[in-house]
Amino acid sequence: MTLRKGEKMTISIQEHMAIDVCPGPIKPIKQISDYFPRFPRGLPAAVGRSSSALRPAVSQPSVSPAEAPRDDDEDVDQLFGAHGTTPAEQPAKSQAPEEVVDPEGYESDDCTALGTLDFSLLYDQENNALHCTINKAKGLKPMDHNGLADPYVKLHLLPGASKANKLRTKTLRNTLNPTWNETLTYYGITDEDMIRKTLRISVCDEDKFRHNEFIGETRIPLKKLKPNQTKNFNICLEKQLPIDKTEDKSLEERGRILVSLKYSSQKQGLQVGILRCAHLAAMDANGYSDPYVKIYLKPDEDKKSKHKTAVKKKTLNPEFNEEFFYEIKHGDLAKKTLEVTVWDYDIGKSNDFIGGVVLGINAKGERLKHWFDCLKNKDKKIERWHTLTNELPGAVLSD
Repeated sequence: MTLRKGEKMTISIQEHMAIDVCPGPIKPIKQISDYFPRFPRGLPAAVGRSSSALRPAVSQPSVSPAEAPRDDDEDVDQLFGAHGTTPAEQPAKSQAPEEVVDPEGYESDDCTALGTLDFSLLYDQENNALHCTINKAKGLKPMDHNGLADPYVKLHLLPGASKANKLRTKTLRNTLNPTWNETLTYYGITDEDMIRKTLRISVCDEDKFRHNEFIGETRIPLKKLKPNQTKNFNICLEKQLPIDKTEDKSLEERGRILVSLKYSSQKQGLQVGILRCAHLAAMDANGYSDPYVKIYLKPDEDKKSKHKTAVKKKTLNPEFNEEFFYEIKHGDLAKKTLEVTVWDYDIGKSNDFIGGVVLGINAKGERLKHWFDCLKNKDKKIERWHTLTNELPGAVLSD
């Protein structure tokens, strides 16, 4: 086909398609993360030095005869300890911040898609408190139409996740790299809890007009923490994992209560402090309770030992900070028992029993030890957390 000078060559749509479509075998297109994998901060120093090994693995398809062929993803996972690497196999220099690696491993693409979370945990053994400091997140998955999200973090203790043990941060608007710097605290955490419980940390997107959306989560077994030592984490968020419902049903806790006891030599009597409750069972339809506490010193022949706190509205973690006094000789306390019961206040119908605890010489474990320490140490206030149960004498089950 000859063209005159100045004329442009016209190409039909069929010829155009024939030019653009390349014949031959179709090769798989690599994901961008194969070439530029994204990982959280705080990687071991040894990994940083090994990162140069990634380039030949990606750019050079040939493999040495001594090695069996494997995928690029598998090379990356081996370098960064993603497939079942135990903490003992990781380099010893990865201490600050400490990275937690799930036994099942992380996919580099999931990590890139969901984001990373930076936080720290501290178990205050003396005060029975677990402090969870949520620092920041990075590279969160976009959830809104504007390509951003309105993220917040919520915490649950497993097993037994409920409103009673849910804590959450404030919501930050229109960001994929939020900085919270918030400390959320669980009270009434015992050494036993630290052995058998797991902290679930979820990042969610708040939506005013629809249900809030899940972004990613991580779970930390509390037995990984050492008492009174802060542990830092910077880890990839995972997809949502199912909660074991059988575990939840096997654990029927009614809540915890913090009680103080002190025998005053000057006043010749027992001072009982009802300080606070934590993780109470929800008794109302709104998922909360209106709790108050009653105490009796028994046997109570004159029926004058009953004391009652104020009602705290719509809460499962009430603070009372109230003290009551019983005039009694020190020698007579050995024959007495202190019954502490927690109730949900209802208008127009019977109040609901939430749980209780009995302290005295006939009690066991921490309840007996608390009573004995009070008798042994005059004029010293002794505070202890106690687990509430629903096994109390029938006489107190009606308010």
